Amino acid sequence: MNRIARTVASLCAAASLFAAAPAAHAADFPTKPIRVVVPYPAGDLADVIARLLGNKMSDTLGQPIVVENRPGASGLIGLNVTAQADADGYTMVMGQMGSMAVAPITNKWPLDVRKEFVPVAMAYTNYMMFVTTKNFPAKTLPELIAYAKAHPGKIRVATNGEGGFPHLSVELLREKAGFDFTHIPYKGSSQIVSDVVEGRVEMTVFGFSGLYPFVEDGRLNGVAVTGRNRAPTAQDIPTVGETVPGYEALGWFGLFAPKGTPAEAIAKVNQALNEALKDPQIMAQARRLGLDAQPGSAEDLGKTWNQDYEKWGGIIRGLGLEASK
Repeated sequence: MNRIARTVASLCAAASLFAAAPAAHAADFPTKPIRVVVPYPAGDLADVIARLLGNKMSDTLGQPIVVENRPGASGLIGLNVTAQADADGYTMVMGQMGSMAVAPITNKWPLDVRKEFVPVAMAYTNYMMFVTTKNFPAKTLPELIAYAKAHPGKIRVATNGEGGFPHLSVELLREKAGFDFTHIPYKGSSQIVSDVVEGRVEMTVFGFSGLYPFVEDGRLNGVAVTGRNRAPTAQDIPTVGETVPGYEALGWFGLFAPKGTPAEAIAKVNQALNEALKDPQIMAQARRLGLDAQPGSAEDLGKTWNQDYEKWGGIIRGLGLEASK
């Protein structure tokens, strides 16, 4: 073999090895800790979920899951940190329906979540509950809807802010059932329950696990849950959909990665999360938190994400709450 031929052969061999390197690296994934950014404070439900699943996922993957809280700006800060990270599978974000399908529409954000992220795995869905003050005359959802129609604007509904998921869930009830109400937006959730208990407002809606203790001890009246099924711990409380066909307002939590993350890394993290969802101790804790496990593929999460982006985006635009771009 002459010198030129040997040189060409050497270059071809080197190029072949270089091309094979990324595939081999992806096959070895993970070789170091995986960072899961939570765009909310410690103790938030998204944070609890990330830590609940993280230890079990670490066992499956053979590398630690490191949870990093980066709260602020309705989730934007943590999402931005993740979007700017290398798309190598070692940084992911615990997204939720609000931060991935509502806040990007109601806020003027410098990043487009649908262009910056790819879905990895759905973890859980959760549901809310409509409750009224104990002495309110309408006790069931059909009675409540009838009362609202007969007394337009008389029912004051407190939520944690205009354009938030609880507010949108009531607007969906207005759209589907003609439920007429006056919205009372609060700056947060801490004062809402006490105001409904004391009768200063007639009604509220937010996470089932936060409200059910007040229903259980008789301080509030549980009207209906927003999920597709009745709550396992409160089988006597119907779903909204039993009265209003097609109604569903589910929150969800899932992992997302920067666009361009290798498919092999996504598949391995997806598998590890699905395995964690089956753990008996994790299942018991999730039930106590009012969470429904949703094992599935990355594509399943992507489908839900796109559907909710369009569904809630339509309501947001109808209310004139879409941020100007």
